[in-house]
Amino acid sequence: MNTLKIKQLSKVYPNGVKALNHVSLEIGNGMYGLLGANGAGKSTLMRTIATLQNPTQGSVLFNGTDIAQTPQMIRTQLGYLPQEFGVYPKISAEKLLDHIAVLKGIQNKGARKNQVGLLLEQTNLYQHRKKSVHTFSGGMKQRFGIAQALLGDPKIIIVDEPTAGLDPEERNRFLNLLSAIGDNVVVILSTHIVEDVYNLCSKMAILAEGTIVEEGVPSQLTDSLDKKIWTKTIERSSFDDYDKAFTVLSSKLISGQTQISVLSLDQPETGFKAVKPILEDVYFNALNQYKNQTAHA
Repeated sequence: MNTLKIKQLSKVYPNGVKALNHVSLEIGNGMYGLLGANGAGKSTLMRTIATLQNPTQGSVLFNGTDIAQTPQMIRTQLGYLPQEFGVYPKISAEKLLDHIAVLKGIQNKGARKNQVGLLLEQTNLYQHRKKSVHTFSGGMKQRFGIAQALLGDPKIIIVDEPTAGLDPEERNRFLNLLSAIGDNVVVILSTHIVEDVYNLCSKMAILAEGTIVEEGVPSQLTDSLDKKIWTKTIERSSFDDYDKAFTVLSSKLISGQTQISVLSLDQPETGFKAVKPILEDVYFNALNQYKNQTAHA
């Protein structure tokens, strides 16, 4: 069983921006979702865990070892797919994967060839192995990114915004690949796509302005709002009135009309319909509570 312990982690950049604010998490084997808007601090946390930058304060322990003290320990056990994954333009997928395997310390040529072949099969890229990676579609590049992240049988895998920009078919293929990685490693999925977290992750945390504002099991967090979410279709011009009168969590356009979701123990007013809560409601409720807390702090 692998364990990643993040203790009171903060990161303040030289320009004064506080990207992480006393973040504490404990993550075990399986898929862990880190949910937050762009700029919430997810990438900063991922880069810190990957030892690409040092925290201002706090610590990260992997299987009991402080990674700041021995960064090479986690680097040899880490698979990382960053948000921006650059590739060499005129090298085939097979050769590039072999090159990365050498950099990861897989020196035996036979073992390297075997692992490269297996990963190309696993990511459904074997038939494209002779093609230059720069010719791949966005989804194929993401699958190649996972293949390189899996080299060397890592114990911890970090994927940062992996489905951004993918079409629905490639997104489903990529998510199926992620879920098949197995339960014997720590997999951290950093994303702003709520649905990905609900479908894939056994535990999750919501990050806002570098602060953990909610953590738990997605289904349990959703159940905690049972019978508390109400929706109504309203005129767009009356949104501000509803926003002042009720706790509006979100609004969206449906067939040209505005539908609002409201948090309430009872029916807010005539015309509201109770609906089954979804993880998106949990997300917006957590952000709303955080906003209110900071406003009155």
